[in-house]
Amino acid sequence: MELAFDGETALVTAASSGLGKASAASLAREGADVVICSRSEEKLEAAAVEIRADAAGEVVPVVADITDPDDVAAVVETTVESFGGLDHVVTSAGGPPSGPFDDTPERAWYEAYDLLVMSVVWTVRAARPHLVESDTGTVTCITSKSVKEPVDGLVLSNAVRRGVVGLVKTLSREWAPDVRVNTVLPGTHETPRVTELVEQGVERGEYSTYDEGISDWADTIPMGGLGDPSAFGDVVAFVASERASFVNGASIPVDGGETRS
Repeated sequence: MELAFDGETALVTAASSGLGKASAASLAREGADVVICSRSEEKLEAAAVEIRADAAGEVVPVVADITDPDDVAAVVETTVESFGGLDHVVTSAGGPPSGPFDDTPERAWYEAYDLLVMSVVWTVRAARPHLVESDTGTVTCITSKSVKEPVDGLVLSNAVRRGVVGLVKTLSREWAPDVRVNTVLPGTHETPRVTELVEQGVERGEYSTYDEGISDWADTIPMGGLGDPSAFGDVVAFVASERASFVNGASIPVDGGETRS
């Protein structure tokens, strides 16, 4: 299926690794010019090289901290200056610290809110005038399956990410028909972060091999394995494409059926 992003521009935040990078790669492979941002210049440049290998569009890396509104505004400005406009925004962010409620300090709640919610607010607010000017304007927010079903030990993610779903649902009504706004809810994918956690489990003796650890992580997933980040990126690209032109205000799980709710 051709998604026909030729001549269109996308901005993907927190895209130096994981599902953000996978989403940027899918958009670039389908023809979009893509700006990616991250705090780490080294990781960002490496991601840009990797994405360019299969890209039909251009890839521009911009160092930025998505918890800094000035940085976010500058990334949007750079995107528009580089390509003459902005058609698609994909918001992504790393996960906040894990832990139960009783062990989570008050300051961590404010930091999680900036990381997960305000980063989206700042990004879409800066992008809105350009998205409205586009004939195909979209916002796709990557959150987590935890907004549907809490994950043990992830109180910050469980509680705070739900604010993004409420924001998306509101904007999908306020900004339509000029801009479509949706949420994608990933389950467990074999990202570098999950790989790192499994390898740490092997080092601690929890698993005898990496494959055993991955199998344990996949035990509750009906599809029988962890998600492929590349396939997840393809879902994000589809949601942003004209092929999904009537999808608006949706929260789409991509979790192999793990979520029961």
